[in-house]
Amino acid sequence: MVTAPIYQVKADFFKALGHPARIRVLEVLRDGDRAVSELIPAVGLESSHLSQQLGVMRRANLIQARKEGSSVVYSVGNPMIFELLDVAKQILTSSLAETRDLLAELEAVEVSPRSGRR
Repeated sequence: MVTAPIYQVKADFFKALGHPARIRVLEVLRDGDRAVSELIPAVGLESSHLSQQLGVMRRANLIQARKEGSSVVYSVGNPMIFELLDVAKQILTSSLAETRDLLAELEAVEVSPRSGRR
């Protein structure tokens, strides 16, 4: 049996997270299990497109589905995924803060047409 190198497995995992609709589904599921009928307006996708994204997430074991009567209800398989999303938010926030600070520094420097600086 040949297994994929761990870096390939990790890359595939992040690919499964690599779509805005999938991230939005996870954000909605953070608040608890949801039926497809609840996910459609919350995520803002047509039913067929949402179904496609849910399929990708199920195959990657990011979410689980179960039948409740005539509805399919989705849940997150491992709540540690929310910790990963929180860390990603912290990284992005830090990066944006650094960019904001650099922009403020650049705006503070006034340029004069003659000398190049004031």
